[in-house]
Amino acid sequence: MIQDSKERWTIPKGHIEPGETAKMTARREIEEETGLKNISILTWLGKIHFKYRRIDKLVLMTTQIYLVQALDSHETPTPEKWMKGIRWFSFAEALEVIEYEDIEKLMLIAKKKIRSGEYNG
Repeated sequence: MIQDSKERWTIPKGHIEPGETAKMTARREIEEETGLKNISILTWLGKIHFKYRRIDKLVLMTTQIYLVQALDSHETPTPEKWMKGIRWFSFAEALEVIEYEDIEKLMLIAKKKIRSGEYNG
């Protein structure tokens, strides 16, 4: 998980660039925000909608969320300069610190998929 500039724990995410699919964006944003290159995007989990204020405008965002597996246990996440922190959490710890309820719900869907054997790494 990454810790944003306001010290909120969340997951890597970002804007779709021209010519990208949501899945391509997920891979790029994870690499940019964590430095992790050896990942597998397993399945789409859902999307979340949220608003944030950009200067004097309210911006509505939709974010596609994917279940992703890190494939190299020796690869170390590295934060971008704007981040307050980055680290691996156990699932239980992640649920405790995640700042966004919608992401938390999708994390529970991911856990169910993993437990069912659909995605067991």
